[in-house]
Amino acid sequence: MRSNIDGHFLLIGLMAYPIRHSLSPQMQNTIYSKLNIPFIYLAFEVDQLKLPDAIKGLRALGLRGSAISMPNKQLVCQYLDKLTPAVEMSGACNTISNDNGVLTGYNTDGIGYMRMLAEAGINMLDKKITVLGAGGAATAIAVQAALDGVKEIAIFNQKDECYTKIESVIKKLNEQTKCKVHITDLADENELRKQIADSDVLCNATGVGMKPLEGQSLITDPTILRSDLVVTDCIYSPRKTKLLEMAEQQGCKTLNGIGMMLWQGAAQIKIWTGEDAPIDYVKEQMGFND
Repeated sequence: MRSNIDGHFLLIGLMAYPIRHSLSPQMQNTIYSKLNIPFIYLAFEVDQLKLPDAIKGLRALGLRGSAISMPNKQLVCQYLDKLTPAVEMSGACNTISNDNGVLTGYNTDGIGYMRMLAEAGINMLDKKITVLGAGGAATAIAVQAALDGVKEIAIFNQKDECYTKIESVIKKLNEQTKCKVHITDLADENELRKQIADSDVLCNATGVGMKPLEGQSLITDPTILRSDLVVTDCIYSPRKTKLLEMAEQQGCKTLNGIGMMLWQGAAQIKIWTGEDAPIDYVKEQMGFND
């Protein structure tokens, strides 16, 4: 625990609801202590109703910035002064940087996911990925994957508000990148099987598999998962979701959301401080090498 906190320290927030389960405060504060950076990172339970006032508070109190998680990633964009191209394309923001009162929105979720794959030795150039979900995380992953040279992205989601929203993002990706992106109703099991059979990576970017949906999976037939498929889950609590359990039984290489969480956080720290995060040190301190 840091004992040198004084009046020169700056605050960084994490605004989401619920959020007390997050490992990000532990990760971020471990890094700031290791690098001797005078920042403190705290979680605030902020839902969509409280978000406008929370952003006003960020400005008024001079926070260095804030991480943003569900359900605020899309709503927050309208309260910021500037948006990066990735945020403009995805319509979702997970990072705010406060630079002398100017609030800029970034999205490091996709960066974190792609870096996780790269660190695991998975080269996605000209490859295909199937993504389950169409919310903030799924959208960010799709955008970054397309920008990073993925050849094709098949997205599956139920016909809801997120399905409608991501259609405009897909249109932009198809027009502005070389990646072929399409979305299908999750209820179409035959098409899901077909697309996964042709994919190099399967990504669950939904909350199915964590509380209150722990023990559940959008993939119910394990035979869809072949041994040379890489199966990833953006969830890190629990570390092994039902989907990953099934994938391991089928001989698949699996990755949970810890790597994505670490690398998206490292990208945030680079934005806020200009420093490179000591990820190996964090893994050791937080027991992620076990």
